[in-house]
Amino acid sequence: MTSKQTEFGLVMEASPGYTARLAREIEAMGFDYLLCPDTQNLAPDPYGQLNLAAAATSTLKLGTGVTNPITRDTAVTATAVTSLQQESGGRAICVIGRGDSSAEHIGVRNSTTAQLRAGVGQIRSYMRGDVIDRNGKKSALRWLNNEQVPPAPVDIACTGPKTIRMAVEAGDRISFAVGSAPERITWAMKTATDHLNAIGRSRDSISIGAFVNLVCDPDEQRAISIGRMIAGMVAHFAGMKNAPLDHLPPELKELARHMQSQYDMDRHAQEEAEHAGEVSDSFVDWFSICGPAEKCQSRLSQLIDLGLDHVYILGGSPVAHPHGERQAAMVEQARYFADGVLPALR
Repeated sequence: MTSKQTEFGLVMEASPGYTARLAREIEAMGFDYLLCPDTQNLAPDPYGQLNLAAAATSTLKLGTGVTNPITRDTAVTATAVTSLQQESGGRAICVIGRGDSSAEHIGVRNSTTAQLRAGVGQIRSYMRGDVIDRNGKKSALRWLNNEQVPPAPVDIACTGPKTIRMAVEAGDRISFAVGSAPERITWAMKTATDHLNAIGRSRDSISIGAFVNLVCDPDEQRAISIGRMIAGMVAHFAGMKNAPLDHLPPELKELARHMQSQYDMDRHAQEEAEHAGEVSDSFVDWFSICGPAEKCQSRLSQLIDLGLDHVYILGGSPVAHPHGERQAAMVEQARYFADGVLPALR
């Protein structure tokens, strides 16, 4: 285990009438973070719900998981995150990525790595109170004058080598979205640390973590079945349109190539997705961590030992609909992990 205590978060879609109550439960379970996706066609708006969660909790850090620079202007994102930072007493975090489902569902392209980098820079500048140039216009968050709100950390979600290297340069934190196989985390960590060394940035100056597909359940087959959708979704991130595939291991390359043309975006993050039939039990078991507490603890410990400072759990729900009950069932499923695994990893 690493000497630094690893932080643990849970990714959950915001859901009106549920988020604040579930945030209290997540905090009581011992999680450090609650992240809510910013994907407007698939989930309710995260920011209002996160502010309600802030009022219902006292230590839980709260943020997006993830937002993007395409569907929200960077000034809008900076204001939303800074408002949450003020409301929560400094517990906000902005986790940002290229924008996949959010962009696809309004018929636009997700950001390039260069656009993501520029967006991160603008958000950070706005949160510091800087004046920046926007299309020839001097732009700042005027409402921040004399407010003394410390900028929230920016965490860049990254999958491919180019984006990992950019994130190492531009982020306060970075989080791999490469699956939960040790080979994948090892590759991502080497890509990040090699670039840290190349640019002369101290490893201690950045928190490096990962989104980990994990379903804890006494019944291993049930856990694998619940985890299938998440495994397919994260495999899709490796196989987004025009993404390079040469660096992928054989276990992932074939499925990622299939996802480039056959991914069922209309049912993104849903069990009913047509591509789910392509995700075998053996792939789920390799690419995710699914099973009883002992297996989850052993497999996750291996990943933490590779140097992860934080882990964001992408869990699964045994309930498909309605939306709020799906989130409640996912949190209840996470209780197996919180009770049987989390104390040992502390």
